[in-house]
Amino acid sequence: MMFKLISILPLLTLISCEPPYITQSTTDPPSPPRPYAFGYAAGRYPGHIDRTHSEISNGDVVQGTYSYVDPKFQIRTVDYVADKNGFHPVLNFSPPPLPQDSAAVAAAKQRHLAQYQAIADAHQSGQVLVPVQTPAFQRIATKHNDLYEQIAAEHARLAAEREAEKLDGNSLNVINHY
Repeated sequence: MMFKLISILPLLTLISCEPPYITQSTTDPPSPPRPYAFGYAAGRYPGHIDRTHSEISNGDVVQGTYSYVDPKFQIRTVDYVADKNGFHPVLNFSPPPLPQDSAAVAAAKQRHLAQYQAIADAHQSGQVLVPVQTPAFQRIATKHNDLYEQIAAEHARLAAEREAEKLDGNSLNVINHY
């Protein structure tokens, strides 16, 4: 038992010790920004170029341009400047002008516009129809009104009977809580 205690005691002292703190800095201060320039062209297979990128920096301001082929197979070029105020891209792309309509297409557009306008005018100036009560509807409405009056009279009679039963203490229908 004593042997175990003697062998464990030095281990406990090692566990409770803290490692020494390093007081000296091992990192160097950052060096001032250095100017750089790079550029590349790449493609999906040898001899094919579908994107380029070039960039120049003086240490504070970065200027560059990159180009790529978009899904519609148009070349897109972006010029950019990155400085202390942020990243400022400018897209340099002017899509090709739309084709001019042929004489047949222009005439078809005019016919379509005239037909559309005629349909719109016809639907804008229609007469407003107001619902009219037909004799069949009037018979049914009168029948329902008569039934409503009968039901209302029956409810009023039942309410009067219950009120009379409440006032009459000898009634068997009244529950007295003593």
